[in-house]
Amino acid sequence: MQALLDGDGISIVYDGECPFCSNYVYLMRLKDAVGPVHLIDARERPELVAEARQQGFDPDMGMLVAYNSRIYAGGEAMTLLSLMATRSGVLNRSFAWMFSSKRRSEIIYPALRLGRSIALKLLGRTKLGG
Repeated sequence: MQALLDGDGISIVYDGECPFCSNYVYLMRLKDAVGPVHLIDARERPELVAEARQQGFDPDMGMLVAYNSRIYAGGEAMTLLSLMATRSGVLNRSFAWMFSSKRRSEIIYPALRLGRSIALKLLGRTKLGG
């Protein structure tokens, strides 16, 4: 995780086998001010998943974002990304509205996480933990 924190721009660790996670990170249009955007499929980097777990983060509970020397997880990561994204497009505006409020984020994010779990099960895919 330290390597992510030392890098420039923003790093997003997501589940590449989750159709929601994959589509979300590719559809988000982050503002140019963020700098380089590094998309990291957690399934291709098991050492990052293990290190995240050692540091108290569970990548199965949501994506991780490293930005400005800090790790954001789950709903907090979604909030950060939504606020940094451009407002072009219905999807980006919708996510910005949903996650611009901490209270809305606390309500919405668990439902999204449940949807992810159901989708992975229906698709026959395992969680990151195996």
